[in-house]
Amino acid sequence: MSQAKTLTPAEIEQVLNYISQKCYAMRNRVMFLTGLWSGMRVGEIASLRMGDVRNADGTVRSEIRLTAEQTKGRQPRTVFLPQKLREEMQVYFELRGHVPGTNPLFITGGRKSFSANLMAQHFHYLFKRAGIAGASSHSMRRSFITNLANKGISVRVLAEISGHRSIAVTQKYIDVNDDMKRNAVELI
Repeated sequence: MSQAKTLTPAEIEQVLNYISQKCYAMRNRVMFLTGLWSGMRVGEIASLRMGDVRNADGTVRSEIRLTAEQTKGRQPRTVFLPQKLREEMQVYFELRGHVPGTNPLFITGGRKSFSANLMAQHFHYLFKRAGIAGASSHSMRRSFITNLANKGISVRVLAEISGHRSIAVTQKYIDVNDDMKRNAVELI
């Protein structure tokens, strides 16, 4: 099976434009940006509860502590949220209103929890309808890792951020492109 597509900036904008014109635009935007800007797996995103992300005062946490049950490798880890994602989530919280901490962060149109499988299908069809061929729910995570690698973040740090036990696994996520190669040779 081939790897998920790494999204270009133009494709990210294309997806965001598509999302903005559809039902549940804010939910879909924040779900997409959570994968793109935090590097969480779709199953991890689907498992989030309001209390995982929201402080007692209603603000967004800067770090999410995922339990072993929430992660693929059954190893607890901390996910760091960039300021721009926290701002997007804060708007989403205000739209949802006061919701108990035990409730899912993201809910379906039928007001149910997303399973990992359902969320993966949701992104499959979202990318397809947005006209992004080859993209899947894993594209957000792969794009996150590749974008950070392109900015010079070491593979060791990327492995820690991603929750990979091996840097060899992390290296498989990094999509090398011509711009990265051009920038590399200019460092000589």
